[in-house]
Amino acid sequence: MGNIFKKSKVSRITTQDRAVLQLKQQRDKLRQYQRRVETSLEKDRVLAKTLLAAGKKPQALLLLRKKRYQEGLLENTDRQLHNIEQLAADIEFASVEVQVVDGLKAGNKALQDINATMDLDEIAQIMEETQEAAAKQEEINAMLSGVLTSEDEDAVLQELDKLIQEEVDELPVVAASGDVEAEEEEEEILTLPIVPDDKIRVKEERNTRQLEAAS
Repeated sequence: MGNIFKKSKVSRITTQDRAVLQLKQQRDKLRQYQRRVETSLEKDRVLAKTLLAAGKKPQALLLLRKKRYQEGLLENTDRQLHNIEQLAADIEFASVEVQVVDGLKAGNKALQDINATMDLDEIAQIMEETQEAAAKQEEINAMLSGVLTSEDEDAVLQELDKLIQEEVDELPVVAASGDVEAEEEEEEILTLPIVPDDKIRVKEERNTRQLEAAS
């Protein structure tokens, strides 16, 4: 029952992969055959020398003929190995080329989709408006450059520096506690009412008359 809910695994092995795998298996088998033949040739050569030393020339000659035949088979095996390795390399390279072509197709399709979303008339209008705005700006710059003298330019720069300095001066400054208290006291002193001098003079004269009457 548990196997029913398992997702089936999709095999990613392609036909090309299988073909290359089979070729490599054949290559390995041919190499094993080569090693066996080379070992047999070396044994036949040693045995032929032994037979000649024992005076058995016909047997040695027969063994050398066998050795010669196997050497021919070994040469054929070399050619087959070369063909198999070349074919495997061609298949692998062809697979890479197919992937490259698929990538080019996907890129071309994406480019076509992007181009399809772009309206040529709209692009032309945007370019025209951009050129007009740039031309107008150049015209304004040319007009201002022709009207303003070098002294005017210096004055403009000085005014700009002044505005920048005003911005800096308007930045809030955090004062210490002692400075805050001193500023508050100074504000209280400055806000006291000012008594007119004529009122003080009238009050003094009134006090003088009262003293004279009492005496």
